[in-house]
Amino acid sequence: MTKILTSPDGTPASRLAFGAMQFGGAADAQASRAMFDACIAAGITHFDTAHVYTGGASETLLGGMLGDRRDGLPIATKVAYDGGGSKQNIHRSFEISRQRLNMDMVDILYLHRFDPDTDLHESMEALAELKQQGLIRYVGVSNFAAWQVVKAIGIAAKFDITVDILQPMYNLVKRQAEVEILPMCADQNVACAPYSPLGGGLLTGKYASGGAGRLIEDDRYTKRYGLEWMHQAARDLAEVAVDVGTDPATLAVAWAAAHPMGPTPIISARSTAQLAPSLAAMTYEMPPALYARLAALSPTPPPATDRIEEQA
Repeated sequence: MTKILTSPDGTPASRLAFGAMQFGGAADAQASRAMFDACIAAGITHFDTAHVYTGGASETLLGGMLGDRRDGLPIATKVAYDGGGSKQNIHRSFEISRQRLNMDMVDILYLHRFDPDTDLHESMEALAELKQQGLIRYVGVSNFAAWQVVKAIGIAAKFDITVDILQPMYNLVKRQAEVEILPMCADQNVACAPYSPLGGGLLTGKYASGGAGRLIEDDRYTKRYGLEWMHQAARDLAEVAVDVGTDPATLAVAWAAAHPMGPTPIISARSTAQLAPSLAAMTYEMPPALYARLAALSPTPPPATDRIEEQA
């Protein structure tokens, strides 16, 4: 079952979400506004940011763009990437984020990552307090393993709240989420908004032709996507894209969205030109045969059990 999150006026979250991570960083105010407008024109309603993005500029810029559209847009931000998951840090960070966004209430608030040094009861109690005060509508977790999400679900219930959405990494060359995370979301009625459907730009094909981007500029991404088979998969994806007459980025985003669980991939970019192929995935219909063809370009992760003789 796929949980549908809505905006304050009941507008459902769109098939894709837009991540404002580049706002105020690689995308200046003018480029950011142009991408926001392009997303609205394409039918995107779900926008995502975080307390730590671009030193707060991402939240500030996004908040300034909402205007009279605000009640029709599910808006998400994230806290506790830095400083841990204590109640004090969550409340303090969220209040700063809310002021930057210029919003009385934020639809979705994520814990940005699991904090092994803070009792999760304390973190969930902080989120429950914010929800009870009417400051947030949905509770989310990001970068949690499946067991950590299930633990959070059990603890959240003690405070009479639910974990409503998870934000994991997921794309054609990062498929670990298929093993437990996506099935867990379906079973527990947790929405899923995976990030990096383009693999840090790898799946656009630009690096094969000498292009620049995060895989070159950021050591984390260089390591994350440093295996040769991943680059080969990107080259193969580009060949399939030529064969079917579309852009590899469109295929990559549409493939991530086509998983049976029904995830909502978060797309992002530095400019409207860079964004356009990902936006095209909003209306791209992925035939089952093409979905399988693309899946065959990368290794299917092994099941979560060693009893592989019992796997279908």
